[in-house]
Amino acid sequence: MRRPALSPSVTAALAAALLFGASTPLAKQLLRDLPPVLLAGLLYLGSGIGLLLLRLLRDRGWRAPAMPAGERAWLALAIAFGGVLAPLLLLLGLARSGAAAASLLLNLEAVLTALLAWIVFRENADRRIVLGMLLIVAGAVLLAWPGWLAPAAVGPGAPLIALACLCWALDNNFTRKVSASDALFIAGLKGLVAGIVNVALAAMLGARLPAAATLAAAMTVGLFGYGVSLVLFVLALRGLGAARTGAYFSTAPFLGAAIAILAFGDHVSPAFWLAALLMGAGVWLHLTERHEHLHTHEPLTHAHRHVHDEHHQHPHDFDWDGREPHTHEHTHAPITHAHPHYPDIHHRHPHR
Repeated sequence: MRRPALSPSVTAALAAALLFGASTPLAKQLLRDLPPVLLAGLLYLGSGIGLLLLRLLRDRGWRAPAMPAGERAWLALAIAFGGVLAPLLLLLGLARSGAAAASLLLNLEAVLTALLAWIVFRENADRRIVLGMLLIVAGAVLLAWPGWLAPAAVGPGAPLIALACLCWALDNNFTRKVSASDALFIAGLKGLVAGIVNVALAAMLGARLPAAATLAAAMTVGLFGYGVSLVLFVLALRGLGAARTGAYFSTAPFLGAAIAILAFGDHVSPAFWLAALLMGAGVWLHLTERHEHLHTHEPLTHAHRHVHDEHHQHPHDFDWDGREPHTHEHTHAPITHAHPHYPDIHHRHPHR
């Protein structure tokens, strides 16, 4: 049985990249009226407040998230590294480096995410996936490089920016650990914490809140470009694992550049077309992946949205009306079989 090339998880990862990429040229327009630190805070804050309101509407009130106790520590680590430490390190690094050089260094996030996923968290990877990731990152580097391969002055802030990328890479892998839980809650809480931290930092630096229209515009861009994008990113982590999701998400610079060209008339350079070729080849290598072997599922208890497929054959201890998909805590019995799969929440087994 051959799995469809474009799975829902792949679609979610690419949609997350599209929304985040679109937020970049829009945020650039907002920088005319807002200092960078305050804008970052408002983008995150719009994400956090908007997603938590959506969750209240969806659940018709507040419901405690169905998250196992063991996952809460992973979520706390993800918020601490990705929502607090990484933005602070990035800002400190940007103050000591050129913006163009910093853009290049930010591509380290995808590389470090993949390396951590493969080496530390033992996600499976073959030559096809590694080559695809390298092609995508190479395309992102070309887009960020100033003046068509002109030298970039990195400056003394480079170690801090690299540390920020490491923090976001850790965040991505930690979030993968909790990706089976409610994506709206995870993304909303991360956005809220990051927003509060960055707005507080901006206030300490003397920034003031802008006019209501600018404030609403910044938070709206944050809701979609950071919030909805992050929800889709978490859903992709659930189905693809950290390394593959990070690779697909690395197409965001290309998508942002394409939007800037179409919407704002930015100049098209040779680097854009070469980057498109490299990224397209990398995405194709990932889309055509086929990973299949005999593997064993150990007993596992968790909660997430599911249907009763071959991985979900369990009884219910409550009255069930037969509707699918549905969400509840359930236990997977041990099973050994072979079929095409990604390193998703049900396939985190070791490989030889």
